[in-house]
Parts: sequence; C-alpha cells; structure tokens
Amino acid sequence: MTKNLFDNPYWKMSAKAMEESQRALTYLSTQLNEEHGSLQAVASDATESYLKYVQEVVKHPWETTKQTADLGKNYFRVVKSALSQVAGREVEPVVEAEKGDFRFSDEGWVENAYFNFIKQAYLVTGRAWLDSINSMPGLDDKTRSRAEFFVRQLVNAASPSNYIPTNPELLSLTIKTRGANLVQGFERFVKDLEKSADTLKITMTDDEAFQLGENIATTKGKVVYRCELFELIQYSPLTDKITETPLLIIPPFVNKFYILDLSEKNSLVRWAVEQGQTVFMVSWLNPTEKERNIGFDRYVTDGALHALEVVEKQTGIREINAAAYCIGGTLLMTTLAYMAARKLKPRVKSATLFTTLTDFSDPGDIGVFIDDHTIKAIEHQNNQKGYFDGRVMAVSFSKLRENSLYWNYYIQNYLKGESPTPFDLLYWNSDSTNITGACHNEMLRKFYMENRLVKPGAYAVNGTKIDLSKIEVPLYFISTHQDHIAKWRVTYEGAKICKDNATFVLGESGHIAGIVNPPAKKKYSYWTNENIVDDADEWLAASEHHKGSWWTHWNDWLQPYKGEEIEARLPEAGKLEVLCDAPGTYVKRKLGVMN
Repeated sequence: MTKNLFDNPYWKMSAKAMEESQRALTYLSTQLNEEHGSLQAVASDATESYLKYVQEVVKHPWETTKQTADLGKNYFRVVKSALSQVAGREVEPVVEAEKGDFRFSDEGWVENAYFNFIKQAYLVTGRAWLDSINSMPGLDDKTRSRAEFFVRQLVNAASPSNYIPTNPELLSLTIKTRGANLVQGFERFVKDLEKSADTLKITMTDDEAFQLGENIATTKGKVVYRCELFELIQYSPLTDKITETPLLIIPPFVNKFYILDLSEKNSLVRWAVEQGQTVFMVSWLNPTEKERNIGFDRYVTDGALHALEVVEKQTGIREINAAAYCIGGTLLMTTLAYMAARKLKPRVKSATLFTTLTDFSDPGDIGVFIDDHTIKAIEHQNNQKGYFDGRVMAVSFSKLRENSLYWNYYIQNYLKGESPTPFDLLYWNSDSTNITGACHNEMLRKFYMENRLVKPGAYAVNGTKIDLSKIEVPLYFISTHQDHIAKWRVTYEGAKICKDNATFVLGESGHIAGIVNPPAKKKYSYWTNENIVDDADEWLAASEHHKGSWWTHWNDWLQPYKGEEIEARLPEAGKLEVLCDAPGTYVKRKLGVMN
C-alpha cells in the first residue's frame, strides 16, 4: 500500500522549512523599510578604515612584499603538511589555534587531511591579515584599532567552522540527521529574527529555564519605594545583629541589577547581607519612548541622589556606604562631585566603584564605534525612537568577543539545531535594557567623545559645573586585569584624580567574572598597593598579590565605615510602605513585551 505523501517525514520537514522561510521573508521585508542609520555609519567607518590601510599598503611596498613572502612560505608548509598526511605520515601542525579558541576542537579537524588543510590555511591567512594591519607603518592608533576590529570580524565570520561543507562535525551531523538539524536550526533562526531589533540577536541560553525571584535573583527582600526612574529594594537580614550603616548598591542603568544576585552561591548581595549589612539595591526602570527626555543629569538628581535620600527616610541614617558598578560607578562619582559643588550635606561615608570609568580617553573595545560620524547617526536614531534599543547594544558587546559570544551560538542554534543550555549569567546577559535617547546621546558625546567628565568644570549637572577632584569621600576602586570594557589602566586614571582619599585594587579575570568572584569558589585572586603612583604599570609592579577574592579585602576596608552593631533591621519595620517582594516589578519588564 502506498503511504500518504503528507505523512512522509521528509515532506513534513520540507513543509516546515517553507513555512519558516515565509516567516523570515515577511519579517525581513518590514525591516528593509526601516531606517538603520547607525549600522550604515558603522559600515561606512569600516570601509574608511580599511581603505586607509590599503593606502598604507601601497605606500610601503617593501613591508607588503615581505609579508606576502612570509605568507607564501606558510602556504607552502601547509600544502606540504597536507600531502604528507594524505600519504599516511604523521605531521606536526604548521599553525595552531590560539589558547581558548575551541572552534577546531573536533577530532575531524586533525584526523582528516582535507579538513586539517582547510583549518591551517584559514589560520595562516587570517593571522597574516591581522598581523599586516598591526605592523603596517603609517596608521594612527585609532585607524589601526578600527581596521583590526573590522577585519577580525570578517576573518572570524569566514571561519570554516561556520559552514557545513567545511566543518567535519557539522557535515557529519547533517548527513546523520538527513538535514533535520538545519530545519530545526532555521526555525530557531526565524524566532530569533522576530525577537531582534536592528541586528540579529542570537539566543544564548534557555530563557524558559529561569524565573526571577524563583531560581535567579532570589535573595529575600522587599521593594520599599518606587518612582519614575527606579524601585528601591531593601534586603532582609540574615543575621541577628547588623552594622548600623546601610549599604546602597547602584547598578548600571544599561543592565539589570541581578548580575550581583544571580544565585545563592555567587550573589554579592547575599554575601554582603551575611556580613551583617543592610543592603539596598536600585532597580532601574527599563525605559521606552515615554522616557525619551530623561538625561544623565536626571539619573544624578532623581536617581542616585534621590535613592540616598530614600535610604535615609527608611532607616533614619543620613550618611551611608555606597557601591556602584560600571556606568553606575560613573553615575555615583558624578553625584558625589555634584554634591561637593553644591556644598550639600554629606550623605556618603564611603564609595566603592566596580570597574568604573571616569576618564573615557580609552573606552576599551567599544571605542571602535566612537566618532562624530557614528554618534551623529545614533543621535538621529535616538531622537526618532526616543531610546537606544538594548538588544542592539547586547549584540554590539557580543561582537567584541565574537567567537565565544556570537559564532559559537550561531553554530549551536542554527547549524546544529540544538537547544541552548540553561546558564544564569547568559540569561542576565540576554535580558537587555534600553537607554533613554537623551541619556545615551549625552553619554556618547560628552563622555565617550569629548571626555568632559575628567576635566574640571567641563561637565555640568543641571547647570552646576563639577570637578571630580573635589570629592573627599573615601573611595575604593576595584578593577579587573582582563576587562575589555573598562580597561584597568584607564580606571586607574580615575583613582589618580582622588588619590589622597582613594584605594585601588586590581582583581584577576574580566568585567563580570572578576567582580562576581565569591570567596568560597577560591577562583580569582587580586593585587593591592596603597600607593597610587603616576604610572599604572609601576603600581602593578610594586603591588602585592593575594590569594582569594577581593570581596574579603573590601569588607575589611569597609569596617571603619560600618558603624556600631545593632539589632537586625527588617524592611517591614522601616518608615516606608512595603510595595512588593524582591526582585520587584521593574526588573521583570522585558524588551519586546513591555507595552
């Protein structure tokens, strides 16, 4: 008996592929009708940087000839190695992937001569191209870093690991499943496309695996205040006795606060509460076009400064300890300078700055996007929409580590057709936050472009000119050695401005892992040096290396500012009405489902 054609699994697979293709085409047709000025500006900058590199190639024929000859020699070695492997002889690799590059970890890349040849030819070519840019005379630092970044994007996009015919693992999987992996992958691609903004945002983790307040952001507490800009969480005590001075944490308003409260085992919030501190957390509003006119100065006066006032109202304590992360630290430093300029009564006993930039002369890898041309395009887009879409920012930061944070998930989701695994850090990373148009425009131009904040009197909050050097509050700067967003040598410059009242500590690892570093894990260590000298490398050379987490060092540093020991302070016993349980409502507003 002939089976019904429509019951054939391959017919069903084909029909599913056609259905998903139609969805993709429908979505793309709407995107083509929208303006993407910032992306066009970035593409224009990439072209300009590469053309400048080509001009220098023409001007330096000897350097180019030497590089070409070296590349030819390496090609010859790769071909010779491949022929030897085909002949059955054991061969040593001509070139190997860098440490931490897992694109070629499948055994097929080594055991099969064809794939081994492709891999080594690719690595030789890509490395030669990038080396040429980095060694080419005549390029200024900005052009060189830009050309290197954009060429690196091309090189890594062209990796044979990203394509089925040139990836042994993918080819084997596709043959084994008869293409089912591609149909499943295409379905995931279309879903991601529909959830994306201007650029494709790839799902990195199982979004359904986490529920805020249930298995992530679980430290117990209450929302005791809510306003247009933020909710304020007071966490419940975990000890019978506490220290009198509260701790207010100000996270970056470009991310959600629960990076500091991912799980019980790695929560800085819970750890601080366990040390006997009353911890308050600012949970920023995830803005829409309604908040388009809220600028950075409003985040100072109606955000950080107002949060300090609310903590006093709840606890009766005027001077408190404050800590802030990334751009939240920039906000806190600006607030302290504003208070000094206005000669306001002291509200902060001590301030801790996690990976905080105040000097934006070298803003890390994100600096490749900073120039007048691109900023004007972003400003125009922000003025039209009223906000900068957090999903675009998330993709931009992923592209700073494109192999591990972009192409890795492109292969897993779309070519293998696999479901992403649950990972709390990646869930937070994907839970993007918008930035108001006014605030984003101001930060890009006045901070990143013009570097006003570090210049006395060059930046004003509501007309009040500020000077960071006038801050007299004891400061604790913690930066991380491998941070590519807030480079430690640049954050050190911020500490130098207030060196008479500043302590600088350098942790191991990067922007997130180096900060979220609980003592119990015994993972990353840190360096200390009480003397803040002019040169950052001299500071490091003379520093002392300590095993263990910087959290314990910070806790010891805070001791003189914690106050007397008192009975535990409950959120319900304060002067403010409890509105709801932590983590609150603002943090649950997700992009695409907020209206």
